[in-house]
Amino acid sequence: MALPPDERPEPGAVVTTEAATRYNLAMTEAYSEMALSSVQKIAVLHASVGSGHRVAAEAVVEAVERLREAFVERYPSYDADIEVEIFDILDFGRIKFDGDKTASAFTGPTRPFYDLSWRYFLTGRLIWGGGTIWSHLMFPRFTRWVRENKPVAVICTHITAANVAVGARMVTKQGYSIICVPTDYEIEGMWPHRYTDIFCVATESMAESLRARKVEEERIRVTGLPARAKFRGDYDRHEVRQAWKVPQDKVVALVLAGATLPRPYVHLRSLLEKALPRLAEMEDLHLLFMVGRDSDYANHLHTLFEELGVQNANVIGYTEEVAKLMSASDFAICKPGGLTVTECICTETPMLLASRAYGQEKANVRLLTSLGAAQHVQTSRELVEQVRYLSSPGNSRLAAMSAVEAYLRRPNAALEIGLAGLDAALSPKDPDHALRHSQRPFMSFYWGHKPAHTR
Repeated sequence: MALPPDERPEPGAVVTTEAATRYNLAMTEAYSEMALSSVQKIAVLHASVGSGHRVAAEAVVEAVERLREAFVERYPSYDADIEVEIFDILDFGRIKFDGDKTASAFTGPTRPFYDLSWRYFLTGRLIWGGGTIWSHLMFPRFTRWVRENKPVAVICTHITAANVAVGARMVTKQGYSIICVPTDYEIEGMWPHRYTDIFCVATESMAESLRARKVEEERIRVTGLPARAKFRGDYDRHEVRQAWKVPQDKVVALVLAGATLPRPYVHLRSLLEKALPRLAEMEDLHLLFMVGRDSDYANHLHTLFEELGVQNANVIGYTEEVAKLMSASDFAICKPGGLTVTECICTETPMLLASRAYGQEKANVRLLTSLGAAQHVQTSRELVEQVRYLSSPGNSRLAAMSAVEAYLRRPNAALEIGLAGLDAALSPKDPDHALRHSQRPFMSFYWGHKPAHTR
């Protein structure tokens, strides 16, 4: 029994609470004959390589829970039927990876090799399909979890999670749906293309990449990248600045220089430190350094400010009010991580991307700069000049960048992904479908069409 087509949200449509509620009611009526009596588990998997994949997973969980509440409010008897759990796939590994060290591939001496592998390996016509290799060699614990818990859907925000979910489904011969959510603005070639039920991607250009890899149109949703609900809010700039004691009469640059892991920010911090003496001379500029949970870097900044006599900057540690601070800032200085730029787009905060971008971050830079939503710098001299330009009186560039972001923003992406996940989870499954256990290759490659985008 399928969900009524007229109740299914159109791709790219804004999903309001009312629309989400209508969707859930239609879904309930469509599947009422299934008589769900046991707990239906949805697993959301990320990997702790940087913080973006985890944040995206948390946004999806938040959205699914919100949709579930509307579902349960109308049909209380289903209160225990949908259970959502979030996992770091690396916790299931036979070998425990250090996400911080793994993230050094993006910033250390190996980054050119990473760039070559990301941009060229399996991104032409030789495509990775998926297989059981990861489950057999590295992640048998997750296979056991699947066998014991029998999820109805697995939503993946990291490539390793997606491949492990595919392998576990093949090994256990279960029929759960797999929803892949690449968290950047292009798709790496190692996603399990052949055995993914739904790809939720950020842009139509990513959909073109999938079509060239023989992913059928019905398996593609252009949803945008998932941001947390706070980034859908509308905040008063004057009130936020007043609450955080930020000057009202200055151009404010929000410097996103830290999160949970320090290594991804090594290059950005180096540029900032070299540029700081000249940035401190700009009287019309105020810098807000956000360092997340990195107390060592916060202490280093305080010492540096004192040594250099910096008066136009202050340091902010971990806070849940990032969305408010973005809305109250004139522009952000950040690295081009997928979730960071998505949050800036949602709050219409112009971006100065400061990084020697590699791999997926290079793809993000290309998209955003080509559309005019961001500027890109690679040296401290370029950083100083761009900050001076963007903070100069009467400059219209910031307004133009915000206008592009207003066009690009998809603040309800997490809700759309949640809807796709619930739809896939509760849809009747064909146990013999090729996407499931009827094919169980150890490794699967296939030839795609000519790539839609040259890299």
